[in-house]
Amino acid sequence: MEVTGTVTKIVPAETGVSKAGKEWKKQVIVVDTGADYNPEIAVQAFGDEKINDLNKLAVGDQVKILCNVSSREYNGRYFHNIDGYHFTKNTRTEDPVVVGESDDLPF
Repeated sequence: MEVTGTVTKIVPAETGVSKAGKEWKKQVIVVDTGADYNPEIAVQAFGDEKINDLNKLAVGDQVKILCNVSSREYNGRYFHNIDGYHFTKNTRTEDPVVVGESDDLPF
């Protein structure tokens, strides 16, 4: 899945230890997609490499994030995760259209 929009918040990184004794680290970024309803999406990054990519972004940046969406059930309720795996600034700019300018084509 691809999420595009404007970064509105970068939450400080969290760390912990799993039941298996392995250390983990995650960080969350909030993106405003501009949608009419529920425009903000929180995407989390796990691991140092992904968090380093996330930290290259700043509040106000236009971004494109590739992510996996997953759900799991716990006590009859479902919980969702949006895990980002590729964080980039969206630098795509479109050429401006100039009205009334000739392009020297014969047709």
